[in-house]
Amino acid sequence: MGALNTVMSRSDLSLTLDWAADEGWNPGLCDAQPFHAADPKGFFSRRVDDVPVSAISVVNHSADFSFLGLYICRPEWRGQGHGMAIWRHALLHAGSRTVGLDGVAEQQANYQKSGFVLAGSTLRYEGTARPDASPGIRAVLPPDLAAIAGIDWEATGIRRPTFLNAWTTNSTTRKTLVLYCEAAIIGFATYRKCREGTKIGPIIAPDTKAALGLIGAVGALVPTHKLILDIPEANVALRRELEGLGYFVPFATARMYRGKVPCTSPRLQAIATMELG
Repeated sequence: MGALNTVMSRSDLSLTLDWAADEGWNPGLCDAQPFHAADPKGFFSRRVDDVPVSAISVVNHSADFSFLGLYICRPEWRGQGHGMAIWRHALLHAGSRTVGLDGVAEQQANYQKSGFVLAGSTLRYEGTARPDASPGIRAVLPPDLAAIAGIDWEATGIRRPTFLNAWTTNSTTRKTLVLYCEAAIIGFATYRKCREGTKIGPIIAPDTKAALGLIGAVGALVPTHKLILDIPEANVALRRELEGLGYFVPFATARMYRGKVPCTSPRLQAIATMELG
């Protein structure tokens, strides 16, 4: 049969998340589903004689923006062109859209060959929050979703309503808290169970104090868990506060774009996930 690039099946997607866990990426237990809801045709697998050997996602969030993630090739199949083959195939799915990615720093030169330009870095912070039952924070409700989409767009510069509706709707493994002032929602944070610990992201908040309040509220709900946040390099204020609380950085990734870079605001305190966007 030879090598073939295909759209992932559900079983392929589950297998790819297992691969990611093997590589130490520690994805959330149900991270892929909201991205799959946004673009079911944006997940690709390369097979050799019907055996999956490499994978990637290029999720089209809107008419002008995509995000690339889950780029992985099984160790025993590396160096044979299967990673590059699925990469080129998947990027065609984005068309003329801007494409973003968070990649390991040592691969920057390879990404640059495909037109990606460095725009900064994303740092993973791990630690334990001080539980804080801050006022003005509550669980998300279905009528909140429109407001969440609006403040997320203002913070990230990206319209991604289908993804957000799925990501911020409470499930058994993922919950969202909203921050409100005078009945208006001014921030939110989604947290979800991972194979190790609990990840929080995105965190959208008007300032560092508000972001810490949302983190503390999550800490009050999962006090025994390691908390994990993926924070833009430029968010120095929140990074310093977390370091003062004993958080550490196990690794960082290069944030790169092919095409127009989205215009973010300081309200973007932490991204949703390095692995998928």
